[in-house]
Amino acid sequence: MSTQTELAGKQEPGLKKKQGLSDRFVYKDDDAIDKAFDWRQFRRLFSYMRPYAKQLLPLIILMMILGTITKLTVPYLTSLAIDKAIVKEGSLKLLYLITASVILLYLIQWAASAYRIKFTNIIGQKVIYDLRSDLFRHIQKLSFNFYDKRPAGSVLVRVTNDVNSLQDLFTNGVVNLMIDCVQLVGIVIILLMVNWKLGLAVMITVPIMFFISTKLRQTIRIAWQVVRTKNSRINSHLNESIQGIRVTQAYTQEQENMNYFDVMNKDSKKSWDKASAMNQMFGPLIEITGGIGSFILFWLGAYLIQSGEITIGLLVAFSNYVGNFWDPINRLGQMYNQLLVAMASSERIFEFIDEQPSVTDKPGAKPIPTINGNIQFDHVVFEYEKGRAALKGINLQVQAGQSVALVGHTGSGKSTIINLVSRFYDITQGRITIDGVDIRDVTLQSLRSQIGIVLQDTFIFSGTIRDNIRFGRLDATDEEVEAAAKAVDAHDFITQMPGGYETEVEERGSALSMGQRQLLSFARALLANPRILILDEATASIDTETELKIQEALKVLLQGRSSFIVAHRLSTIRHADHIVVLDHGEIKEEGNHDQLMKHQGIYSGLIEAQFRFL
Repeated sequence: MSTQTELAGKQEPGLKKKQGLSDRFVYKDDDAIDKAFDWRQFRRLFSYMRPYAKQLLPLIILMMILGTITKLTVPYLTSLAIDKAIVKEGSLKLLYLITASVILLYLIQWAASAYRIKFTNIIGQKVIYDLRSDLFRHIQKLSFNFYDKRPAGSVLVRVTNDVNSLQDLFTNGVVNLMIDCVQLVGIVIILLMVNWKLGLAVMITVPIMFFISTKLRQTIRIAWQVVRTKNSRINSHLNESIQGIRVTQAYTQEQENMNYFDVMNKDSKKSWDKASAMNQMFGPLIEITGGIGSFILFWLGAYLIQSGEITIGLLVAFSNYVGNFWDPINRLGQMYNQLLVAMASSERIFEFIDEQPSVTDKPGAKPIPTINGNIQFDHVVFEYEKGRAALKGINLQVQAGQSVALVGHTGSGKSTIINLVSRFYDITQGRITIDGVDIRDVTLQSLRSQIGIVLQDTFIFSGTIRDNIRFGRLDATDEEVEAAAKAVDAHDFITQMPGGYETEVEERGSALSMGQRQLLSFARALLANPRILILDEATASIDTETELKIQEALKVLLQGRSSFIVAHRLSTIRHADHIVVLDHGEIKEEGNHDQLMKHQGIYSGLIEAQFRFL
């Protein structure tokens, strides 16, 4: 069995088995999106350029027009050099003058191109910055049920790889598209003005090329979507493997993990090779059509020279213009492929941006005043999935300043209750009130800012110990940070660290012991000074000595606050004011420790079982 899933064969909601790849699971949201090209999404993507259009676009257009004019003038000067300076007049002076003019035009074209690239890079980087910022800000607002169904790597790849894949499109692709279109129009006009017969004959191959490329575009678009999907799955697995490396090595499953990664890697390579091969078909097709056009040009051109309709110089100029004609056509084919790749990524980006949080402020929601801590569950029903109730008609009254312990077997609904207090999910039926106010009628920010949570798996951010404690209240002074640490008995071990409060902790606090991380989380919660405190198995993974320190810290932390304590240890729950015993989403018993022990029900059975294993 995969060490990363550790589900013992259990399939989570939102997952489906992938056949032939061990016992791994793949997320439905990573399936390739088979949709028609969405022009509304295309316009939406390029709307990110609008704020900078007035600022830089006129300069870019000016440089573009200047560069195009100089480029289209050179073939005309070449025809003059042949027909007048060489054939007709034999004038070296005129030839030198034309040559100097061509050199000057190339210098102007180079300068215009340099400035255009500079300005387009500025716009492109600003657009990518805005898009990445919008995506990150949005996923920060999404509710827990969004993350319940997706691995971290799948989210990560949207913010990094998919956004980065759009970078070349915005820095070069858009402006190059404009330049090529202007150049094509200019060349067509010149060709028809020089000799409309020869111009039409050469352009007869354009519809053929357009028809072939159109037939391929749907297949290519889907192929690049598949590539993005494969890469997303690799990133998801890589993120999961890194986070679970200790478990992998502990169970000696490195080889199985490598085998699975190798399968995914080969799958990704095959999809890339397929999409890339389709891309490469455009170049040869353009070359073939260009070769046919050149054959028509020289065959008909030779006839027209013999009949006196055109000169040799005009044929040479015509040949240069046709060469300049096929280059932008070729680049447009490549640009279209680039656009297909970008649209595959943008579909995935906008899929996240369009995802709406399931828990939001209702219209007219007001900030909740300072909480006293009277909490009531009134016939609360909650379903993670429709038809599967996690809570079934919960009625619970918590008085201000009261500590409530939630106990029960795994899956009984303990964590669900505390998640609903913080409104990480919205209830299905009933109501939850705090100080008589329905929590759905107040703003999320004002509610959650007065609730503190200490989890079993405490998250420590990269940075200093001081920064991690201050995360509870960013405007806290150094003295307040240290006072919070002293109150929970964390000050001593912090001062013994090499840098004291300025000690840099590694990612997820791996340099700290479990007990030290837990004490930091208590200090963080105390510094935030919440009106409601939630402890979710906060003492489950610590040693006896640290537990004694935490018990003292809890006395400080719980004082004057309403609190919910999810725990199995008797030492943590026996002193709670009220104990609630849950079973399959229902409250089976309530009371204090002594009352429930006398009742000889579920609670006493849990306690006796705990003592048997001590």
